[in-house]
Amino acid sequence: MRRGVFPGSFDPPTVAHVAIAEAAVRHCALDHLDLVVSRVPLGKDHAAQTPVEERVSTLRRLATGRPWLEVAVTDARLLADVAAGYDVLVVGADKWAQLHDPTWYGGSAQARDDALARLPRVVVAPRAGFALPEAVEVLAVHPEHHGVSSTAVRAGREDWRAG
Repeated sequence: MRRGVFPGSFDPPTVAHVAIAEAAVRHCALDHLDLVVSRVPLGKDHAAQTPVEERVSTLRRLATGRPWLEVAVTDARLLADVAAGYDVLVVGADKWAQLHDPTWYGGSAQARDDALARLPRVVVAPRAGFALPEAVEVLAVHPEHHGVSSTAVRAGREDWRAG
């Protein structure tokens, strides 16, 4: 069984999250994909986020009717730790950039390199405003989803909310 992991805040989940999940399952021939929420994610204002329980409940409703999709919660913060045991890590282009930034590893290039070496196969969804290097494996996600964001949904773009 091929298993993938798609970590994120999903605050709230968007139509782009769904499109990325579906593209990852097709592209990577996955049998199973977990949407994984970190209790205290790196780079997010935990106090300003919707409570984890509410986000997980929303994601579970979203997974209904998609037997290949499940939801998990983790205490892990680094994507290398979140992805441990999976065959594929699914990230957006913004997370791809963060994966390579030593800032997220206490400023240590060696810690970053060690974490990157532990990653499974990584597939990346395009995102407006983030360039992708040629060496990356890119998911085919319709361009209409490249600019979609949870931030915009929270600001009123209800048409981008997954439901």
